[in-house]
Amino acid sequence: MDDTALDGNAIGGLLIEVFGTEMTTAVATCGSCGTAGPVAELAVYEHGLGAVVRCRSCEAVLMVFVRRHGVVCVDLEGLASLALWGERIRRRGWRYLPQLPPPGEQSFRRPTL
Repeated sequence: MDDTALDGNAIGGLLIEVFGTEMTTAVATCGSCGTAGPVAELAVYEHGLGAVVRCRSCEAVLMVFVRRHGVVCVDLEGLASLALWGERIRRRGWRYLPQLPPPGEQSFRRPTL
């Protein structure tokens, strides 16, 4: 990692925009080396169109966010899982981004297709 890397808190607002809730405390598991830790501790590289999030252990790309024409495109290919409130949001099988949970419910569920 070089000194231009920010911590995961730098994309906190972007994560709220995409997931609809605070995600910097969620646990991200690297699909390459298996290291797990809070999103706030990941290495973030911001650029004009978005951000690249890398594992601090093996430097694998975990997440990519790109904003084009007012839409945020998200690639979570490098994540093995993303856990929030003890429930995992797995990348395999997702066809759509999770939507806000119903009022009073504090977890994401896989959308019914």
